[in-house]
Amino acid sequence: MPVTAADGNAAIQGFFPGELGVELVSVDPEEVRGRLTVDRRHLHPGHVVHGGVWVAFADTLAAWGTMRNLGDGTPFSTVELKANVVAAGREGDVLDGVARPLHRGGRTQVWEVRIEREGRLAAFFTCTQMMLGPAGA
Repeated sequence: MPVTAADGNAAIQGFFPGELGVELVSVDPEEVRGRLTVDRRHLHPGHVVHGGVWVAFADTLAAWGTMRNLGDGTPFSTVELKANVVAAGREGDVLDGVARPLHRGGRTQVWEVRIEREGRLAAFFTCTQMMLGPAGA
């Protein structure tokens, strides 16, 4: 069953990514696109985007890519991640993210996410998603 951006946007409402303001733009097997408009809740006291926001935004895009590739409801979890922020984000900025798979195996998937601000690289993220067994296994 294909997962769409509309499915994802409906599913995240009331959960952390939805409350954070993540918007899925497209969800395809080879690429997930998303957007986040920066407001005060995303900032640390220095008035730039908090590191956790970059990670949460990127991880959400990678997760929906993983789901789209699994297609069968298999549970999974992020087990490793790395983020590099190379430009500050400020209130009013629009962050555009693109997630692409680097590896899609039977037990793991590895995703890279590039986040841009005004067409320039602002952050780079990679993560490994591990497929989990049924509950209680």
